[in-house]
Amino acid sequence: MSWRRRAWPRNGWHRLAAPLGAPLPQRRLFLLPTRFGLGWAVLIVLLMLLGINYQNSLIHALAFWLFALGVAVLLRAWRNLLGVRLSLRLPAEAFAGGAARLGVIAESRRPRTALQVRCNRERARFDVEDGRGEGELCVPTPTRGVWRVPTLSLESRWPLGLVRALAWQAHEHELVIWPQPLGEAETYRADGGPGREEEDFAGLRRAAPGDGPARLAWKQWSRTGTLASKAFEAPPRDAVWLDYADGSGDPERRLSWLCARVLAHHRAGERFGLRLPDRTLAPGQGEAHRRAALDALARCRPAADGEASP
Repeated sequence: MSWRRRAWPRNGWHRLAAPLGAPLPQRRLFLLPTRFGLGWAVLIVLLMLLGINYQNSLIHALAFWLFALGVAVLLRAWRNLLGVRLSLRLPAEAFAGGAARLGVIAESRRPRTALQVRCNRERARFDVEDGRGEGELCVPTPTRGVWRVPTLSLESRWPLGLVRALAWQAHEHELVIWPQPLGEAETYRADGGPGREEEDFAGLRRAAPGDGPARLAWKQWSRTGTLASKAFEAPPRDAVWLDYADGSGDPERRLSWLCARVLAHHRAGERFGLRLPDRTLAPGQGEAHRRAALDALARCRPAADGEASP
C-alpha cells in the first residue's frame, strides 16, 4: 500500500496536474469535502427530515439557509484558486544532511487568502496581496545526488473549511545535492603542506604605518627622499589534483572528503583539478569551477566493491 501511495503522485496526479507557471484552469481544480463539510451536509439532511416530520417551517428555513451558505462557500473556495500562477525558486546550493529552502511564489490579479503549498510533508502557507505572495518550503536533503522535486499541490480551505480546493502543479525541476563536507578535512591545508611564503620581490610601494624596518627601502629614501616599502608576492604554484583514490573509507566518506577539499581550495584561491571514478575535471579556479566540481561529486557513481573503476 505504501508503494502505491508513493507511485500515485507521479503517475496519477501528474496526469491531473496543471503546468507550473501557467494560470490554474478550472478543469484542473478540484473540490474535496472535509470532515467538517461532511458533517455540515449531514446536518442539513437531518434538519430537512425533522422539518418534514414535524411540519416546522423554521427548521425548513434553517436547513435551506445552511444549504445556500454551503453553495456560496463552494463558489468562493473555487474562485480562491482559479487563475493562480505558481512558480518555484530553487536554492543556489544544497548539501546532504541539511535542508533545501524552496521558494514558492504565487501571482494573481485578485487577492487570495490562506493558500497552502505542499511538497511531500512540508507545507508553506501565505496570502496573495498586491498581486504577489511568497512562501518557503524547508525540505530535508539526507543524501547527495540529483533530486527531482516532487509534484507540488496547491490548496485552500478558505473561507469556512467546508471543502478543500485542490490543484496539482507539474514541473521538471531538479536539485543537485552536494555531498556533506567532511569536518576534519575542512581544516586541512589546501596544499597539504606548509603555507605560502612571500619570497619573490615584486617592486616598491609607498610606505604605510606598520611596515617593519626590514621592509623599508632605505637606499631609495637616501636617493629620492621618499620613503618606500618593499613588496613581495608568493611564487606561482602548480595546480593541485584532488583524487578519489587518495581518500579512505567508504565511497560516501571519500566524496565528503573531496567536497571539503574543493571548498578549502576555492577559499584559498588555488587552481585544482578533480579525478573521480567516472569523470575527470580539468584544473581551474573560480566560482564556476567550484560549482562544476561540486556538481561532479554529487553526480559521481563510484564503482562497487570488487569492480574496477572506469
